[in-house]
Amino acid sequence: MNIKKSIVVRVRVAFLFICLFACAIVYKIVQIQFLDGSKWKQISKERRIRYQPVLATRGNIYSDNESILATSLPFYRVAFDPTIAEAGAFNTGIDSLSMLLSRFYRDQSPEYYRRKIKNARHAGRRYIRLNSRQINYQDKKMMSRWPIFRAGKNKGGVIFEKVEKRFKPFGLLAERTIGFINEDKNGAGLEFSFNGDLAGTDGEALFERIAGGNKPIYDGTEVAPQNGYDIKTTLDINLQDVAENALYKALVEKNADYGCVILMEVKTGEIKAMVNLGKTKGGYIEDYNYAVGNQGRTEPGSTFKLASMMALFEHTDQQLEDTVDTGNGSYRIRNTTMTDVKIGGYGKLTTLEVFEKSSNIGIAKLIQENFGDDPQAFVGYLNKFGLGSTLGFQMDGEARPYIKNPQDKNWYGTTLTSMSIGYEMKLSPLQTLALYNAVANNGVKVQPIIVKEIRRADQVIQTFQTRVLNEKIASDATLKKVRTMLEGVVQNGTARNVKSADYKIAGKTGTARKVKDGKYVRLYSTSFAGYFPADNPKYSCIVIIDSPRGVNVYGGDVAAPVFKELADKAYARDLAMHQPLHARVVPNKDSLPLLKAGSFDDLSLICNQIGISHQTATTDEEWVRVTPQRRSFKFEPNPIMGGQVPDVTGMTLRDALYILGNQHLKVSVEGAGKRVVKQSVQPGAEIEKGSKITIILS
Repeated sequence: MNIKKSIVVRVRVAFLFICLFACAIVYKIVQIQFLDGSKWKQISKERRIRYQPVLATRGNIYSDNESILATSLPFYRVAFDPTIAEAGAFNTGIDSLSMLLSRFYRDQSPEYYRRKIKNARHAGRRYIRLNSRQINYQDKKMMSRWPIFRAGKNKGGVIFEKVEKRFKPFGLLAERTIGFINEDKNGAGLEFSFNGDLAGTDGEALFERIAGGNKPIYDGTEVAPQNGYDIKTTLDINLQDVAENALYKALVEKNADYGCVILMEVKTGEIKAMVNLGKTKGGYIEDYNYAVGNQGRTEPGSTFKLASMMALFEHTDQQLEDTVDTGNGSYRIRNTTMTDVKIGGYGKLTTLEVFEKSSNIGIAKLIQENFGDDPQAFVGYLNKFGLGSTLGFQMDGEARPYIKNPQDKNWYGTTLTSMSIGYEMKLSPLQTLALYNAVANNGVKVQPIIVKEIRRADQVIQTFQTRVLNEKIASDATLKKVRTMLEGVVQNGTARNVKSADYKIAGKTGTARKVKDGKYVRLYSTSFAGYFPADNPKYSCIVIIDSPRGVNVYGGDVAAPVFKELADKAYARDLAMHQPLHARVVPNKDSLPLLKAGSFDDLSLICNQIGISHQTATTDEEWVRVTPQRRSFKFEPNPIMGGQVPDVTGMTLRDALYILGNQHLKVSVEGAGKRVVKQSVQPGAEIEKGSKITIILS
């Protein structure tokens, strides 16, 4: 009995504690909800409402002719405050609005949108996002005319939340040069280098954090953003396109690892094209700026021989006709052997021929003989040419050149001769090009530029002028010699395949062996650097193609043709570079040219061009015979009848073959002249199947 009472007492005590605990919970709920409710609501509101940045519109990037290379396009997310619209307008338009939303987004039924909006209105929710899909500006204009939405933000409740996306109208063209910037403010190219100007200044506004997103609160305290500045580049979009296509074809043909092209105006230093293509699993894309950055900084190889010869001419009175014995193609320097490409060697060469044939032995001997006792003097000249310093290029990430110094621990007995032919040092393609550009510019070394102006609309904020880095890198005598040598490379040397009949090219090929795991391997970095037209330079250019595969993997075979294709297109579209035509010679009309027979159109054109009068009875005939008059020609019809042998005497071989071939005659040709003087079958004879005819030229 005592045990039972004890249990009952314990149960009652436990029950009492539970009741008291429950009462305490109820009291606390009442206190929080009613007694302290306003305080907690205020705290909750303060935490939900906060200032957030309003992003500025990013500035545009333009080419030299105002074509847009990169711009920001507005897109929108559609949100809605269903509590704002008046009851009459809401009830009248909700069905139509729901149907239009369903048709536009094509993801939910009209009933879904109608129920979603109505439920939010009944619950007093002041913000719902109708769909997460972004719409463009034209869609926004269309939606602004829909029921309820047409009343606008303040009366209809529609909210178009602006989201900007970067857009490049020319697609992947100059992609790495234009560059990018990510959310962490990291990036590359012009977008990154000029981010401070392009980005503008963000504003701020109050936003309320609610389910589904952040709703803006327009209370008059918002600060409007200041949009970014535009930048105008020096890039020529047409030359950029030509350079990219030419480089791409060469890379694919040679299965190379990467390549780059830079085209620059000689006088101004303005870069007109900059292409960088690297090999990926999906093909070649612009994934790195090899023209400027560290990954493109390599041993330049034979293109550096220009600097070696400039140092030689500045230091000595060496002349182009002086000879050098290059021997049998093998030259022992301490514990290493240097070779030339030609098996058996070149023997004795003039200084000019040493450069034209790119003789390693010839260059090395000249430099060793004149600088062997004072290698510091050689390095001093390289620094004078500006090869030991960066160019201060406008884009971030310019590689620092590496030029050895005799005081360095890794200066060896063979370093001087190795450096003379472009090894044991590293330069970026842009730094090498700057040297060639200076030679083309009569010794004036200018800083390459790629951005010409920073502006807001039509107002120019900042202009970047051509900056001279060195007024004179070498004497006029030296410049004259090396320009002759550079022209000789194309006329008689390793780049004869890019010689042009219309204009002169000056340049130097380069083929440098690659280093892998500390050893030189059978892979090459090929290059061609130069300028054109050689007699009055307008453009300088460098082409690098790294690790080409297959046969003919030297700079003259791989890189030089890309240079030539770009140079041809640049020359063709720039009439100022063309040589003036000689004044047309007035013909002696008493001495008529030899015209016998041919196409009426062709012969009429010839007569018109040389100013000879011609008479014709009809213009309906395609083919005519020519009878010379005293000071003019008379054209008489030479009809071509189907099934009959035509008269082709007096015609050029091309016209004769064309006419006879169309008559299904098998033609054999005798003689080596330019015109037909006799035919084996008489004109007018019927043509039988398989008929043959012989024409004799004189």
